Amino acid sequence: MIAYQTTTPGAPLEQVESATPAPQGTEVLLKMVACGVCHSDIHMHDGQFNLGNGKQLDVGRPGMVLGHEIFGEVVALGPDATGASIGDRRVVFPWIGCGECAACKRGDEQLCTPGRALGIVASGGFADHVLVPHSRYLFDKGNVKDSLAATYACSGLTAYSALKKVGTLHEGDEVVIIGAGGVGMMAIQIALSALGIDPIVVDIDDSKLKSAADLGVTRTYNSSEPDAAKAIRKATGGAFAVLDFVGAEASVNFGLSCLRKGGMLVIVGLYGGALNIPIPFLPMNARIIQGSYVGTLADMGELMALVRAGKVAPIEIQERPLSEANAALADLKAGKISGRQVLINR
Repeated sequence: MIAYQTTTPGAPLEQVESATPAPQGTEVLLKMVACGVCHSDIHMHDGQFNLGNGKQLDVGRPGMVLGHEIFGEVVALGPDATGASIGDRRVVFPWIGCGECAACKRGDEQLCTPGRALGIVASGGFADHVLVPHSRYLFDKGNVKDSLAATYACSGLTAYSALKKVGTLHEGDEVVIIGAGGVGMMAIQIALSALGIDPIVVDIDDSKLKSAADLGVTRTYNSSEPDAAKAIRKATGGAFAVLDFVGAEASVNFGLSCLRKGGMLVIVGLYGGALNIPIPFLPMNARIIQGSYVGTLADMGELMALVRAGKVAPIEIQERPLSEANAALADLKAGKISGRQVLINR
């Protein structure tokens, strides 16, 4: 099999040829058909997350096969594998845990540490084959395009799980989405087409705001304008919930400044930095600050049911061959991408 592996932090991925793995036990081997390229892949490729105040979290290591948005075709089964057949074409839930810890037993495999997440801990989709531990992690995509289906494993799941955290909305409860990039745009699509939410969308890029408006968003704000947060508060009386798909110091502080008393800030993006907030303001304003990390296996099942029912409108996809994995990472890092890039194994 051919895989594109990390070497030293930030260096080009190395094409490596090795024996195609034979599935054991309940394992399922897929030929990779399509694999999305995520901002998390940039962090893993660079080998660090920015923690602010001059600190960083080191995460990279040599020999990693990135790529966690995987759609593939089943080509081999372990002797104990059930629930899958040769030729099945499936989206892979990559956030796989140990199955034994308290988090896994609660159904929160994505929170297992260190877990076995594909493209993060175990080998992922920047390769022509992917080994999946069990068929329960495979989902039927319905009639959507292969390259679009791949993006539901992270972009779609992350957006859906974050939106679920908002809970039941009542009259006057406004939702703000910060960041109209790949995951933010997916959240906009799911909010509009599947959940009946008309979000306010915020970005620093007018072209992305236009793309959001083209999807049907009725209210957009450029956060680089000095009075943008004030204008949102005036228009809404303060937002009930803000979903931050950027996760930078500036975007988090902007989100907090949009909230009403009792409002919720859900931080999804991993751009980096640190948050400094006066502690008395938290109880005084009764605000919730919550992190949201991808989603559960159950969330994935719910999302894919919506996808198969045609209730999730498609996002913009840019396809490129697997051999351009390095260029895809570079273009994403440089901010050249609208929507989602997907590597195709032809």
